[in-house]
Amino acid sequence: MADALCQREPGLWLSVSATSRSPRPGEVDGREYLFLDLATFEKWEEHGEFVESATVYGRRYGTPRRPLEERLAAGDDVLLEIDIQWALTVQAAFPEAVLVFLRPPSREVQGQRLEGRAADDATEIARRLAEAEAEEAMAARFDHVVVNDQLETAVAEVAAILAGHRASRGPGLSP
Repeated sequence: MADALCQREPGLWLSVSATSRSPRPGEVDGREYLFLDLATFEKWEEHGEFVESATVYGRRYGTPRRPLEERLAAGDDVLLEIDIQWALTVQAAFPEAVLVFLRPPSREVQGQRLEGRAADDATEIARRLAEAEAEEAMAARFDHVVVNDQLETAVAEVAAILAGHRASRGPGLSP
């Protein structure tokens, strides 16, 4: 979704999160994530190198501060693909942030998508689906909710949200 949106929208930059987990097959360092060993991740945290960081599913994740601030200073909009807890943390740090909650069309479809990734076992998928219920309860705290049923339609909806916010206040941050 994020890649499709960034390809469609000039001036929109996708922030690459850092993680302490190992790459999955086909993932490339610097494209899907910045893959850091735990000691390096913790050192970055100690030195304030993250806008936010958290433990999710037993792994560390964070949004590197420097590239995000550089892009904002250059006048670009920044797109963050992040967990709910991070989005609320980023919103506290950047009150102008526009939060868009992407909702799956159903829990069944969400389960099929997780299974299709072939990255997690059945126990992990069940845990993620159980946590999704609590996450969806937080959707009301976001500025917009988009159902991610058809990729092109969801991309168009998020692009329209971005265009509306750009028109009303100029470049900003969109987790």
